[in-house]
Parts: sequence; structure tokens; C-alpha cells
Amino acid sequence: VILDMIMPRMSGGETFDHLSGINPDIKAILSSGYSINGQAQSILKRGCRTFLQKPFTIRSLSRKIREVLDLTEGA
Repeated sequence: VILDMIMPRMSGGETFDHLSGINPDIKAILSSGYSINGQAQSILKRGCRTFLQKPFTIRSLSRKIREVLDLTEGA
């Protein structure tokens, strides 16, 4: 799952918390144009797998997806 920090109905953090309540092993990437500090860091500590700074390229998105899949496949 790729989450944005700021979304219309629920924030990225709220969405992550909701999804991880359904599936604690959710594979989520958090994306934002804001710094990783603060709220993003808090979401990562709660189990979100990685952070992708905006703007990003398809190549960097692909790398992050591979990184998350490799982490979970090796577990």
C-alpha cells in the first residue's frame, strides 16, 4: 500500500492505523512532500515499512517497493 500523508478523508497515519488493525503485517510505504521528521517518523515507528519523499521518480518508487518486498520475503 502506498499512502500519502495528506489525503481527503483520512490522513496517512489514520489510514495506516486502520489498515494495520485489519492486517498487522501490512506492507505500506508512506509518501509526502514534507520532511520525514515529526508525524511521518511517528507512523514509521508504528510499523509503516519505509518513507518516500515527494517528488519521486518511477525508478525510486520501484526501488522502495522492491525494498519492502525484500524485507518481508526475508522475514
